[in-house]
Amino acid sequence: MQEMSNRELWQNALVQIELGTSPASFHTWFRSTDITHRDSGTVQVAVPSKIVKEWLSQKHHKTILGALRNLDSSIRTVEYVVHRVLPKEERRKKAQPPTNASLDLQALYIDKRDNLNPRYTFETFIVGPFNELAHAASKAVVERPGLSYNPLFIYGSTGHGKTHLIQAIGNHFKKTHANKKVFYVTSERFAVDYINSVRAGRANAFKDQYRQYDVLIMDDVQFIANTEKTQEELFHLFNALRDSNKQIIFSSDKHPALLPGFEDRIKGRFSAGLIAEIPEPDVESRIAIIRAKLDQHGFSLGEDIIQHLAENVRGNIRELEGILNMIVCKSQLKGRPVTILDVRSLVKHNVKPSRGISIEEVIRRVSQYYEVPEKNILEKTRKKEVVKPRQVIMYLLREEFNVSFPTIGEKLGGRDHTTVIHSCEKIKTDLKNSPALEQELDHVRSLLHS
Repeated sequence: MQEMSNRELWQNALVQIELGTSPASFHTWFRSTDITHRDSGTVQVAVPSKIVKEWLSQKHHKTILGALRNLDSSIRTVEYVVHRVLPKEERRKKAQPPTNASLDLQALYIDKRDNLNPRYTFETFIVGPFNELAHAASKAVVERPGLSYNPLFIYGSTGHGKTHLIQAIGNHFKKTHANKKVFYVTSERFAVDYINSVRAGRANAFKDQYRQYDVLIMDDVQFIANTEKTQEELFHLFNALRDSNKQIIFSSDKHPALLPGFEDRIKGRFSAGLIAEIPEPDVESRIAIIRAKLDQHGFSLGEDIIQHLAENVRGNIRELEGILNMIVCKSQLKGRPVTILDVRSLVKHNVKPSRGISIEEVIRRVSQYYEVPEKNILEKTRKKEVVKPRQVIMYLLREEFNVSFPTIGEKLGGRDHTTVIHSCEKIKTDLKNSPALEQELDHVRSLLHS
């Protein structure tokens, strides 16, 4: 087998690295890197600055070495060398003087004063039916900060675009309100900083610091569950900021009502403004995302391939991006367009199947949500408080898990399949006229997929 060139080796390694790295981290630290030399088991990776060199060697060395060794088992060590000049291939592609390399990378650095990544803007956020409510709410917040929706609480599973959207709000404020102080922080970082300030006797300085911000964005609040003192500090901070009409934005993986390990008073504050979900993107939205990512690569795929990807790579947008990167890389290495067979093989071997959930588990969780005993669901009773949860179970089993009507009827007390069909149609009709029911189903879905 012919040995891969340095460029081929690095491009293949980057595909593996990107799948295990957040988009922000990958684009910040791995852009403008390449292998310049390989000899006797040692690989030299060229990086554009000393900062990148230190970060890769300290934070990503094991990942880089592992990816390279997966491709070439003879590799033993990786060295990082600062080269401000881009490789020839990338120079030609960009058609820019090589001295601009460090400037391009610098433009991607996170601003330590506010922790915002400049890549996350409204302009680069892809809007589809699945996220249009969260996007519209975010745009409303930047038009009337502290007044329209305060707080704005956005929730959804990992990889659905929450961080991009809430940071886009912060970057818009930076651009349009130079006098406004914006700060983005993860809840985990907030908790660590608070604990350290208490230990160092600087608790008052910590309070003063956070109360000065005009816009506070806190990501992944679920990570401070069961932290009594940190939640108490957040409670008082929330009150101080909101009383001054300062905008607060939260994100989480769950609806605030479903967050475990939080006091009711905190949940109440989370729910005091507007709650917007970013659910799993629908097929139409995934098609839009794929096309946008292909445009960024300057790459094209047939409509049959795009449709196959949209229908078979569900849920996590990062996973979709990873598959697209693999397709682009495979096409470049082979020197020909990929076929639908190539793509099917990539999807089959690289996309994790969704975790299964049993019919019994769906019945159990929905019963718990509506506080109805499971045995009542299976009985022949027509009590209103039982009929609705039973119909919701039937609807979810059909729509979310594609269970056949006869099987649903059999599992729910031996009912006829026509009863199941009627129940599913009843929920569909009610959903058109009942926002409350739609919100209930969102809560239940969160429970089922958590």
